[in-house]
Amino acid sequence: MTLKNYTFFKIIGIVSLIFCQILSNAQNLKTTSDKEIDDIISKMTLEEKVGQMTNLTLSTVAKEEGQTIVLNTDSLRNAIVKHHIGSIQNVINHAYSLEDWHKLITTMQKMTMEETRLKIPFMYCIDAVHGTNFTLGSTLFPHNLGMAATRNPELARQCAEITAKEVRASGIRWDFSPVLDVGRQPLWPRFGETFGEDVYIVKTMGAATIKGYEGNDLKQPISVAACMKHYVGYSVPANGKDRAAAYIPEIVLREYFLPPFKAAVEAGAHTLMVNSAEVNGKPVHASKYLLTDVLRKELGFKGVVISDWEDIKKLHERHRIAESNKEAAGLAVNAGIDMCIVPFDYSFYNDVIALVKEGKITEARINESVKRILKFKADLGLFNQPYIEKEAAKNFALPEYKQTALQASRESITLLKNDENILPLSKNKKIVIVGPAAHSLTTLNGAWSYTWQGQKTEYFPADEPTIYKAIKKNAAEVKYYKGVGFDTSYTDNLDEILLAAKTADYIIICIGEDAYAETPGNIRDLELPKGQQSLVKQLAVTGKPIVLVLTEGRPRIVREIEPLAHGIILAYWPASQGANAIADVLFGDFNPCGRLPFSYPRYSGELMAYDHKFLDEAVEVASPYKFAYEFNPQWAFGHGLSYTTFAYSGLTLSSETIAKGGKLKVTFTVQNTGKVAGMETVELYTRDVYASVTPSVKRLRKFTKLSLAPGDSQKVELDLDEEDLAFVEENLKWVTESGEFELMVGNLKSRFKYINK
Repeated sequence: MTLKNYTFFKIIGIVSLIFCQILSNAQNLKTTSDKEIDDIISKMTLEEKVGQMTNLTLSTVAKEEGQTIVLNTDSLRNAIVKHHIGSIQNVINHAYSLEDWHKLITTMQKMTMEETRLKIPFMYCIDAVHGTNFTLGSTLFPHNLGMAATRNPELARQCAEITAKEVRASGIRWDFSPVLDVGRQPLWPRFGETFGEDVYIVKTMGAATIKGYEGNDLKQPISVAACMKHYVGYSVPANGKDRAAAYIPEIVLREYFLPPFKAAVEAGAHTLMVNSAEVNGKPVHASKYLLTDVLRKELGFKGVVISDWEDIKKLHERHRIAESNKEAAGLAVNAGIDMCIVPFDYSFYNDVIALVKEGKITEARINESVKRILKFKADLGLFNQPYIEKEAAKNFALPEYKQTALQASRESITLLKNDENILPLSKNKKIVIVGPAAHSLTTLNGAWSYTWQGQKTEYFPADEPTIYKAIKKNAAEVKYYKGVGFDTSYTDNLDEILLAAKTADYIIICIGEDAYAETPGNIRDLELPKGQQSLVKQLAVTGKPIVLVLTEGRPRIVREIEPLAHGIILAYWPASQGANAIADVLFGDFNPCGRLPFSYPRYSGELMAYDHKFLDEAVEVASPYKFAYEFNPQWAFGHGLSYTTFAYSGLTLSSETIAKGGKLKVTFTVQNTGKVAGMETVELYTRDVYASVTPSVKRLRKFTKLSLAPGDSQKVELDLDEEDLAFVEENLKWVTESGEFELMVGNLKSRFKYINK
């Protein structure tokens, strides 16, 4: 049986036999209380404790033979029995079948439960960042940037809930997700993994995702542990490259980058992964201030802190703040790291044991981390049931999951331009579809899609369509040409393409970015590659209406070709149902409702978030007092068109003032004034007119989403309180100052005062 043609029911039958043979050996320890965990710790040797703090990658104990994963029993015994390793993570090269995962994890757990002294259950962990991306046949959802465009926290929760079910069905209980970095540097290659540039959206969507993963009880076979990452400041490297230095004033760190983690702690996230890079010259893995003083004492986080990949070694090898790997391990553990992704050897294990014996790390400090790890395993139900649950295995690849993925992709798609109402397209017209993204699955799914880089289509589901295939299924006559590659400049078959285009009614050009993840996605310029721009310019000569479809993980500059297009839609990395969603929007089977979660730049040298300061856009044009105000992105944060129109009216405030501890009720009406049903994202902004720290031009404070039939209207009520209006003042404390505020929703404005007494 190959990985491509296995059947789900055959797998369940095999797994059931494994359960029958093994469950009789399971230890029914039911360890949940602090006292019981303390009792276990009191029996543990130093080596057993540090083994729990050590996390290895799968290749240390296994290899791939063809498409099958094979464990090396001696290497596994060396890890689990000799070195007491308590967790292993991820894959070697690509996703595995459900059957392979079950065999793999069952074998690891069986050795742990039968051959280790204390029988502390083993734990497997995975990066499942937009669906269960390392199990074949799983459901993939839009990346976080696309989910942020939906402005639908409930939909984000549903996608995370399905991910949790499929991850748990694989036998895995710990998911290294979600990314809570605020995406304010679009060059950064992990921008597509963020929920965009606005802190309120990031913390709202992030908290919803965590609730979807973790549910009400991690012991339930439908839940997995979330891992909020990457704490903190990872997403704004000064040079735009992955794992590079950031320089963030603490006043900015606290106002823009800490709040999503605070919200995640309050949402109950059990674990946290640390920023691989450094902030203000201090690697976060070695920052006791950030990992203990801020995270533990200020934010109140009580869960497990895990390093990122090989990052403790990098304190020595790359950051150069430690003269050896051993010194680096001491810095990290004393700063507050509980678990280290080593990931290939036992250096951390050996170094930490030596440091404790030398008195450079106290055993009490080790006990703190071990207690957190064991409590975490207890919360996951591993002490009660260390093996894969039958109930969990039933929740994989259910048909309804695809419908949720389709809806998420649909709601994410953002209509950026629609001159002369070129969209939606008629299905009975001639269409020529061109471009490197037109017949590509990788550009739809992006990073972390069955492989780390997401570029090996042999592991994708056979029934997943490309944009071309989805359009062909809907339209009467379609011709496809690739034209150029994502990074090539020569246009293949140009004469043939132009001839076909001249006889077409519409030209759809699919451009953007191919899949990439992390450092391989580093670029020097946001400009869309010249070959793709040239393709658009060459086809524009035909005079036929052009619709651009952008699939990308970050905004690529389209300033020169935007005027050549009648319609433009941004699909982000919409994943498994992305092509179907794009076709639905193009042909009007779904009315687009996505809103940009970032400011789409017009120039690579002019990157500015919507909530910038007034001075950021002030240009002195005459000395000494005349200024021009410039903020002219290609498309503004929150931009997104619809096939219908909406009107806002009747803005009223419950009071002209908010007193300290009080609330302001904001009421208004939204009406669908067009001819088709549609969804409208309502965004409420405020502006602090004057403040002791320079205020932003505006800040998003609330959002909600409405669904309205033609002619229907809905009254909306949103509440504001002093916390919604607060900012971090120069002494690094949150404060809401007395004064006047401006409120903006739709095209409506009003003013009110806050009185801080």
